[in-house]
Amino acid sequence: MQITVEAKPFAALETEALVSYVFEESDPIQGRIAEIDPAANSLLRNLAKSGEVTGKVLEMTLIHAPAWLKAARLLLVGAGKREKFDSAALRKISGAALRYLKSRGVHKFVFAVREGNATEDSAQAIAEGLLAADFESDKYKTEKKNDKSIDSVQLAGYSAAERAAAEKGLARGTVIGESQNFARDLINEPSNKLTPRILAQKAEAMARQAGLTVEILDEKKITDLKMGALLSVSQGGPEPPRVIVVTYTPANAKPGTPVLGLIGKAVTFDTGGISIKPADGMEKMKYDMAGGATMLGAMRALAALKPNVKVICVVPATENMPGGTAQKPGDIQTAMSGKTIEVLNTDAEGRLILADAVHYAKQLGATHLVDAATLTGAIVVALASINVGVFGGADQSWTDKVLASAKAAGEKMWQMPMDDEYREYIKGTVADIQNIGSGKGGGSITGAWFIREFAGDTPWVHLDIAGTAWNDDAKPWLAKGPTGVALRTLVELALSY
Repeated sequence: MQITVEAKPFAALETEALVSYVFEESDPIQGRIAEIDPAANSLLRNLAKSGEVTGKVLEMTLIHAPAWLKAARLLLVGAGKREKFDSAALRKISGAALRYLKSRGVHKFVFAVREGNATEDSAQAIAEGLLAADFESDKYKTEKKNDKSIDSVQLAGYSAAERAAAEKGLARGTVIGESQNFARDLINEPSNKLTPRILAQKAEAMARQAGLTVEILDEKKITDLKMGALLSVSQGGPEPPRVIVVTYTPANAKPGTPVLGLIGKAVTFDTGGISIKPADGMEKMKYDMAGGATMLGAMRALAALKPNVKVICVVPATENMPGGTAQKPGDIQTAMSGKTIEVLNTDAEGRLILADAVHYAKQLGATHLVDAATLTGAIVVALASINVGVFGGADQSWTDKVLASAKAAGEKMWQMPMDDEYREYIKGTVADIQNIGSGKGGGSITGAWFIREFAGDTPWVHLDIAGTAWNDDAKPWLAKGPTGVALRTLVELALSY
């Protein structure tokens, strides 16, 4: 799909459809929309008076053959209350418009921003929304609806003076949107098509193409490094683990500046191990590597956007299988840091592989850490599929920086408590710590506390994306399946330097 900026008046553009948006207020037909209404004999205002156009969020009003426009169709999308409108709303509006028109056989359209919205940020948000909406999860279907595809979108409503800023935002949004879809494509892969070794190969190919430094640690190197927690998870099946290390170094890196460490859980399939999961829904456990895919997608974007901070990405990749050599509940494992772990539940494996990855990221020089993982079902109970759970260490300023980046990127995240009392829940009886909490409840918090043990005093944030990394049902702006959540936040975080 090609996205371009057009500075001509949108009413004069010839296209299959012209899209714009209206706000939920007493008279939705305002500004530029009102300017084109007289030529339509007040059709739009009459539709508003009749209640057909209200401006409610994502309400779609499609008008065919508007004689007063060069476009074959006019689509008005509800933008909700004007005071709540922001870039996140614009991202959803553009995505919902694309999917609405795509399902109706439209191949190209114009998206016109409203007065006051012709900015660099708006162009970025629209590009991100369009590209995310255009992703489909039907890669392996042999019969595809090839006649239903969007070939091109023009962004209009920008003056000649505003065009340069719009094109800059479009370029950035395109990089981020395509990188998000790169991550989503990995997450969507079935486990027989994406083993740890194949994930490592794909990551290496991406890194080399993007100009990033990459190193793949095989099982021998992992053993030499004494990553006992990661090895314990991988020992239950024939597929060997991998640790993917991708590094971005800015051209003029200054000594002593922060080094951002991005760590992503990549369990390419999670059966639960000996503590096996129920069969119902287990097929979705191919997405248990969403954290790792998201970090790789973020690195792809950063290679093009070139922030002024060094970024080290560490992705531990493994399967969690219940074979005859699998670890058993009650086993004691020794992590790379030397800390001993009592494994009470083999299905709490994500925190085990992150333990070694976080420690290794620190060894490589990372001074500020963010990990992302589909870690716990408990976070779904707490926050459903709306917010990412955010867990911070002792440095609240680092957590605040991550949350500020999420807000700027338009991703919903919510900080969870990390009181010292929760640390007592993972205190081991026969080892230093145990991999699940001994108390009732607080499962997402004890999981985060486990990882925090290995972050130590290093500024650290854990993102539990278990409830947000996968759409069980299609949204108007996003297909069913992987979301690529947190990628935009991580990119914003790096660019904030």
